Amino acid sequence: MIHGWSALGGLTMAGWEDELERWLMPFLDRLGHKTRQRMCPLYVAGLIGPGDRKSVQPMAERLATGNYDQLHHFIADGIWDATPLETELLNQADRLVGGRDAVLVIDDTSLPKKGERSVGVAAQYASALGKTANCQTMVSLTLARGEVPVMVALRLFLPDSWTSDVSRLKRARVPVEHRTPRSKPEIALAEIDRAIAANVRFGCVLADAGYGLSAPFRQGLTERGLAWAVGIPRHLKV
Repeated sequence: MIHGWSALGGLTMAGWEDELERWLMPFLDRLGHKTRQRMCPLYVAGLIGPGDRKSVQPMAERLATGNYDQLHHFIADGIWDATPLETELLNQADRLVGGRDAVLVIDDTSLPKKGERSVGVAAQYASALGKTANCQTMVSLTLARGEVPVMVALRLFLPDSWTSDVSRLKRARVPVEHRTPRSKPEIALAEIDRAIAANVRFGCVLADAGYGLSAPFRQGLTERGLAWAVGIPRHLKV
């Protein structure tokens, strides 16, 4: 819970920034660089705080930091390894909801987008809209127990219109190791392996028919010794 609401219903920044930084502390320790450790809470505060515009400049103005350049560098130009942060997220999720009665839910999430320059954006099925639209699609993993879900992974899916266009990949600065075509089930299995390697505790993997129709995905779950339950389309014979 974030405290520090004013009597008028607005957020008092001094009231909840300290609590936010305490919550972020395990992640900040993994960032290493002092400037990143300082900018990260500011950026997260800008995302979850008041105000509709979530780009860097209006956030910096609202937070009155005077650090627009450093905040912009943290988001746009900083090069750093996300692996320690992702590992800490898995650790914290397991601490909160992990256990033999927890489930790992595989799904898609989409971000509707205009234009064509954002990495992975294309005309594809947008789960958020329930139809095909211009969007980015990501494979999501959520660890859940009881009624408490904690998202532990989001991996961007690159459709064929991207992976088949080398110049487009280079122009968008997609790392070389991510330019190889991978299906959503392949991405999901790789993320499951990452969760297993981090000793995340769960008793069953759940997925809808978008993943259940993939025989390699189902076989991959079995080969890993996992209990699983997936949806399948009505025409699929079992």
